[in-house]
Amino acid sequence: MAHLLLANGADVNAGSGEYGTALVAASAQGHHQIVELLLDHGANPNLAGGEYGSALQAALAQGHLDTVRLLLEHGADVNAAGGKYGTALVAASAQGHRDMAKLLVESGADVNAAGGEYGSALVAASAQGHRDMVKLLLESGADVNAAGRKYGGALVAASAQGHYDIVGPLLESGADVNAAGGKYGSALQAVSAQGHLTTVRLLLKNGADVNAVGGEHGSALEAASAGGHEDIVQILRKNGAT
Repeated sequence: MAHLLLANGADVNAGSGEYGTALVAASAQGHHQIVELLLDHGANPNLAGGEYGSALQAALAQGHLDTVRLLLEHGADVNAAGGKYGTALVAASAQGHRDMAKLLVESGADVNAAGGEYGSALVAASAQGHRDMVKLLLESGADVNAAGRKYGGALVAASAQGHYDIVGPLLESGADVNAAGGKYGSALQAVSAQGHLTTVRLLLKNGADVNAVGGEHGSALEAASAGGHEDIVQILRKNGAT
């Protein structure tokens, strides 16, 4: 059908619908041969539009590595901004596609580019619990204290989701244990609200301010109380929470 439409003069770059362009649609669905056909007929790999913002971001979000490589070979902008994730690297990071993220970084992706619902690739990987991805991003120069969006930063994101195995490496890489921002205001308030006792202990051990004010609960103690986490309430009080 695609061959027939193109043979009859269909505009390969026409924009409409959920995906924005035919190339984005084919990339999102992993139709590699159609992507190749569209590119051979002049499809612009960098046209913006739709939920994903670009064909490259769509292919990454859905895990189609061969299509990612094909798009890069045809000049896809590795740092194009827009769409649900903001950048292709954030999309790969959120989905845990480490090999794809590595390919993007090697192709010049800005590891600290901001945008999308997570705000950065490191926040996305931290929130979703992709430890190997977090390691790759940090080794590639990701700013461990870069401000995010709904979480405020990578440490708060990992803390809120209970990813103890990511909180540790972030702290070891210089994450500010008392960085403020996002829905919870701080990492300690996030883990207190969610009831992650082991991570509460880790944050306190690393100097978390037990009486820091901010976030939707106001403080870590209020967050733990609201969630009914009495064991955390007791630990916070033993550490000076008022």
